[in-house]
Formats: sequence, C-alpha cells, structure tokens
Amino acid sequence: MAETKYTKPLPRIDEESKGYWEACKRRELVLQRCGNCATLRHYPRAVCPSCLSDRVEWLRAAGAGTVYTFTITHQNQSAGFRDSLPYVLAYVELDEGVRLLTNIVDCAPDDVGIGMPVEVVFEDVTAEIALPKFRPTGS
Repeated sequence: MAETKYTKPLPRIDEESKGYWEACKRRELVLQRCGNCATLRHYPRAVCPSCLSDRVEWLRAAGAGTVYTFTITHQNQSAGFRDSLPYVLAYVELDEGVRLLTNIVDCAPDDVGIGMPVEVVFEDVTAEIALPKFRPTGS
C-alpha cells in the first residue's frame, strides 16, 4: 500500500515547542504551567505571559473540552487544503481552561456546534509529527 505524502505546512519545532511535539507523538496532549505562578498556557513559549517567569513545567492535559468557536472552510485553493474541503477550524476550550486552535474531525461539518463536547485524537502526518485534532466525544 502506497503511503500518502502530507502536503500541508508542518509545524516549526523549536526549543520552546519541542516538549509539546514530543508529547503529541506519544499521543499525549500537554500544556505548559508556570513554575512560579502556576498559570497554564497554550501555545508553548519560553516566558509566562502572566508573570514573565522562565520557569516552565509540562502538565498532561486530559484531552477533553468543548468547542468554543469555529468556522467551516468551504474554499481554500492552497496545496493540501483543497483536498480536505470542507473542514472545520475551531478553538477548543480544554477542561483545564486554556484554548487551542485545531480541527474538528470525525463528524460532518454541519454537525459541529458551540459547546459540543470533544476529545483529542492524533493524526500521524510524518514519522516525527502527530497533530492533535478533536472529535465529538464518544465518536
């Protein structure tokens, strides 16, 4: 069986995000927590946005949340994306309280709604990278 080449842009992995992407590859969703003030954050970054501390801890998230807001994309002629139309781009609010930008998968785009409970799933896109996406809980 021929392997399909992933044609969408890949994330840029740097020192700030390396721990996040390593966890995704292990099928774990992690968040950063400030070692000084305990503020949770996503996206990964070197300095706490609340107190500017550089003390970073990684916390495993439960992987559950709700759709905070979303859009259904019907037109996108960029390489890789046109083959996925229509697709749902959403902010998911995790049970831990942070929001992340992601795709909603495993359901019809018209079935997505604000407040819908979702859970994380991972898509292996290369040998090194697994992308976190969300599907309706119980799918």
